[in-house]
Amino acid sequence: MESRAEAALADTPVVLIVGPRRAGKTTLVRKIGDPSERRFIRLDDQLSLNAAQSDPVGFIRGLDRVTIDEIQRAPALMLAIKKMVDEDYRPGHFLLTGSANVLTLPRVADSLAGRMETIRLLPLARAEIIGKTPTFLERLYEGRLTNICRPALGEDLVRLVLTGDFPEAVSRRSEIRRQAWAHSYLTSVLTRDLRDISAIERLTDLPRFVGLLAEHSAQLVNYSRFAASIDVNYKTSQRYVALLEQIFLVVTLQPWFNECREPVVKTPKLHFLDSGLLATARGLTFDRVKADRGLFGGLLESFVFAEVLRLTTASGRRFTLFHFRGQNIYEVDIVLERNDGIIAGIKVKASATVGSDDFAGLRVLAEACKERFAYGAVLHDGPDVVPFGEKLAAAPLSALWD
Repeated sequence: MESRAEAALADTPVVLIVGPRRAGKTTLVRKIGDPSERRFIRLDDQLSLNAAQSDPVGFIRGLDRVTIDEIQRAPALMLAIKKMVDEDYRPGHFLLTGSANVLTLPRVADSLAGRMETIRLLPLARAEIIGKTPTFLERLYEGRLTNICRPALGEDLVRLVLTGDFPEAVSRRSEIRRQAWAHSYLTSVLTRDLRDISAIERLTDLPRFVGLLAEHSAQLVNYSRFAASIDVNYKTSQRYVALLEQIFLVVTLQPWFNECREPVVKTPKLHFLDSGLLATARGLTFDRVKADRGLFGGLLESFVFAEVLRLTTASGRRFTLFHFRGQNIYEVDIVLERNDGIIAGIKVKASATVGSDDFAGLRVLAEACKERFAYGAVLHDGPDVVPFGEKLAAAPLSALWD
C-alpha cells in the first residue's frame, strides 16, 4: 500500500487512505515522502479540529503539501479541498486518512470525483505477519494450489483466528491482554468514531446490537431480528448496520446470482472484518472453542473472508466479492469476480474431512459460469491438497498465506 500511495501522489491531487482505526494508516503516511516537505496535521488534536470545523476554507488556504489525519472528524474540509484543487490542480497536494468511510457521507461522495484516489488499508494480512509475499489469488486462479510444509492445523489454527490481525492484538502474547485491547477498541469505535459521522440517539444500545451481529456473523442478514434486539424499527436497524460498515467493523457481502438458472438466495451475508474483534464480541475464548468446536465455523468463515478481502485490496487486479447460496442448501462462501469477468470460488470448512458433497455449490457455480470459471477450492483444517474433479480441489487453510 505504501508503493501504491506514492504512485498515486505522483499524479493525483488528493489521495485518501481509509480503513479501521489502529490498522496502521498514520504509521503508513508518516513514512511517505520527506517530513520537511509535507506538513502533518492531526484532527485528533482539539485545537486543529476546532480550526478546521469553524473555518474549513481558511484552514485549507495556504497549505502547500499536507497530510491530514482522521479527515472524518471534519468532513466539511472535503468541500474546501475540492475548491482548492479546482484552483490549483497539482499532484500530491493532499494526503488524507480516515477511520470512517467519508465517501458515504452526504455531499462528500461526488465532491472529489476525478480528483482523488482512494486506497483501503485493512489490518495485517497473515502473509505480512509472517514476512511472506502473498500469492494465493494467483495460485487459485491458475489452479496451482500445492501442499504446505507446516500448515496451521487444529489448535494452532484456532489460536490464530482468535488473535485477529490488528497490529496491537498480534503483538500481545496472552489471550487476556488481546481481549482487553479488543474490548477497549470496540468501546472506542462505538462511541467516538460513530459520533464523528452521525448523531445516534441510543448510543448505549449499540454494544448489545453489535453483540447480536457478532452471533450472526457469516450468516444471512436479518434486519428485523437485529431491530428486535434493541426494540427499534427495521429502517433503524439497517441504518445502524450501515454505520458500522462506515467505521469498518462489519461488511455486508452481496449475493451472486447473475447467470444461475436455479433458484438462489438474494439476501446479503454479514461478516466482521476482524476475527479477533468478532471473538471478543461473542465472548469466545480458546478454551470455549476447544470444548465446543461448533462455535468455530462462523468465526473461521469470517476470518477467511477478511483475509481474502485483504489480499484483493493489495492485488494489482480489481476484484469484487460475493457469496452464492442456492435454495437447495448448496453454498459457496466467497465468490471472487476479477475485473476481466473470470470467477473463482471458495468454500470454508472447519473440519479436516472433506467429501464430494462439500463441492456441490462450487459445481453449480462452475456450471453457471462455464468458460468464465477459473477454479474452486474448499479450504479446510487439513494438511493436504486433494483434487475433486476438474478445476476443483480441497486445500489447507494455510494456503491463504503460505
